[in-house]
Amino acid sequence: MLLHHHHPLLYDSIATKASLIVSVMSNNTARSCIGPSYVSEMRLKLSKRASGGNAPGLSSKARGHVKHWTTNVYGQQAQERVLEEEAPQVSETTPSIKIFPGQAFPLGVSEVESGINFAIFSQHASAVTLCLSFPERWDNKMMELTLDPRVNKTGDIWHICIEDLPRSNVLYGYRIDGPRDWHRGHRFDSSIVLLDPYAKLVEGRRYFGDESKKFSNFLGTYDFESLPFDWGETYKLPNIPEKDLVIYEMNVRAFTFDESSELDPKIRGSYLGVIEKVMDMLITALGLLFLKINTWGYSTINFFAPMSRYASDGGGPLNASREFKEMVKALHGAGIEVILDVVYNHTNEADDANPYTTSFRGIDNKVYYMLDVNNNGQLLNFSGCGNTLNCNHPVVMELILNSLRHWVVDYHVDGFRFDLASVLCRGTDGSPLNAPPIIRAIAKDSVLSRCKIIAEPWDCGGLYLVGGFPNWDRWAEWNGIYRDDIRRYIKGDTGMKGKFATRVSGSADLYKVNKRKPYHSVNFVIAHDGFTLYDLVSYNFKHNDANGEGGNDGGNDNFSWNCGFEGETDDISIKSLRSRQMKNFHLALMISQGTPMMLMGDEYGHTRYGNNNSYGLDTTINHFQWGQLDTWKSSLFRFFAKAIQFRQTHHVFHRENFLNKGDVTWHEDNWDNYESKFLAFTLHDNNGGDIYLAFNAHDYSVRASIPRPPVNKSWFRVVDTNLESPDDFVTDGVPGIGSTYNIASYSSILLEAKL
Repeated sequence: MLLHHHHPLLYDSIATKASLIVSVMSNNTARSCIGPSYVSEMRLKLSKRASGGNAPGLSSKARGHVKHWTTNVYGQQAQERVLEEEAPQVSETTPSIKIFPGQAFPLGVSEVESGINFAIFSQHASAVTLCLSFPERWDNKMMELTLDPRVNKTGDIWHICIEDLPRSNVLYGYRIDGPRDWHRGHRFDSSIVLLDPYAKLVEGRRYFGDESKKFSNFLGTYDFESLPFDWGETYKLPNIPEKDLVIYEMNVRAFTFDESSELDPKIRGSYLGVIEKVMDMLITALGLLFLKINTWGYSTINFFAPMSRYASDGGGPLNASREFKEMVKALHGAGIEVILDVVYNHTNEADDANPYTTSFRGIDNKVYYMLDVNNNGQLLNFSGCGNTLNCNHPVVMELILNSLRHWVVDYHVDGFRFDLASVLCRGTDGSPLNAPPIIRAIAKDSVLSRCKIIAEPWDCGGLYLVGGFPNWDRWAEWNGIYRDDIRRYIKGDTGMKGKFATRVSGSADLYKVNKRKPYHSVNFVIAHDGFTLYDLVSYNFKHNDANGEGGNDGGNDNFSWNCGFEGETDDISIKSLRSRQMKNFHLALMISQGTPMMLMGDEYGHTRYGNNNSYGLDTTINHFQWGQLDTWKSSLFRFFAKAIQFRQTHHVFHRENFLNKGDVTWHEDNWDNYESKFLAFTLHDNNGGDIYLAFNAHDYSVRASIPRPPVNKSWFRVVDTNLESPDDFVTDGVPGIGSTYNIASYSSILLEAKL
């Protein structure tokens, strides 16, 4: 998840702003079940709970009198029928229930006047069976109810209402059948019990690494018995202005799972673990990667439910939901916003060569995924994960919008980062769209209006939209060009000085259009993809053998430099240079106009030993090392914290608008010198609190001429990355700065004008 905070990795908290929550609810409010003319008890046989589709149970069979009326569902005229059910003759030992035809909306499970309503969309299905399991009743057997399309179908939505079901602790799924026409895109298989796309809670694997549960079913569940979550009388949203954000990208499990967290094993790697440890650090902004399978959070199974494996002690879906809310409440209380990293570009169901059918594929593959109609209905793959969600199909678009609203209304999250968001800019055939309906709908949605929305503006099909992402003046973007230009300049590539200046001043070449602002550029040097910051200055090449893909995975264009030796070394001079470079990168990030984002672990120099694609490794390679944090707390961590705090307290680094001529002076008359790797400039403050910055990427020192300070002010040295801690960052500044300053090779300085 991405967490945002009004202050950084600090030891002392800073008061933050707050606002009231936007409590706008979905239009899909529950109506009472539409009752039949006659209702009789239906008796059912039970089967052993299905596992991958085995042991089907005896389904109910409806017949009787019919009523009709016309409605409009997803733009289609449809008839809904109500009839009298006749109970088949079965054993008296089986449970007795009353069923009704049900209603089409809302999709998913809802509690209505006549019972529990189930509704699921499938345009191409010919048969739908609701499967119910009762963990605490009837020996965990599964009840199966076959829906009659004459009665239990409105348009393309299948529905049923059951009167006598428990209000919680019921598991459910669907068997769905339809055309077995593979070449036209259908992938129906009625032997598999499928997860409802609208399930708000999901029961599945409760523990990471449990091989015995590797291919277990994922079933929906619900809870209409628990009291509403208590957010507290004094609870408020942080409501941090976008220009003031600092983002810290993190993974819930990896943040506290390591033994060095010293947490109770029952809460390590959980939502509650985040509460315990983030308060130790008071991080500015957190990024949460969850709802998914592997350690980076990809392979989404469901878009509504918190991942149950992040609940403490294998607590399951209900605890996961409650503990997620407790985490959000605690973080908001500390002035920290929560931005979810959401993956709407693909799901866990893989490709046709290795299908893992759990939900969408078996419900209506032709609707939920992009297909190559010219190639026998094969799945298109713009995600690099085997399938591509059909985001601009009206039904899929509504699913995405409803899930986003759910996270905002029910869980109070503050925003979203959209993984491979260029996929959302493709039409149903995969072709790029100039005005993608889903992108516009998210930008204009009233419930999402208070949210930060951030695009990763590329995908694996080559649709690179950095600076050109359809935005409606709302969408921010991960600025991949910033990442590459900053990396190349700091490591000493020639010809990069002008590009470096453009990036640190807000990337106006990319974002100064219409009503876009500097903060729409999310600046980063490091993200979960690629090298960590330490590895960026320690490895020239990726070292991905542990991934088991023969080194063919991961990017090759890392723009990294090992500072003279590949990997670990005891050479003091190389280690010193690497420390300097990490501080240079972080300083450049924090003084840049735009929204800075850093990666969990970079504050202490976390290493993955050169692995730049560690998404599948649930090991110390990805786990936050709290012992290392303690080791670096008075040096690198201190520098990181001080730099973030300095940014937050000096508005010249996070202006509302792009820099104009009066905001900055470039101490440069040699822009065309391809060999020059030195840049100095002054950011001007209206009150005379100017900031002078100089970056030297040469392999030799540069004696810089220091400009005169503002009237009645003197220059104080705040930062010199060539110095050791605590002299490398002195917040109050060191006086005595003359007309020149000797800036060491591969280092940078920051001077502040003060009385």
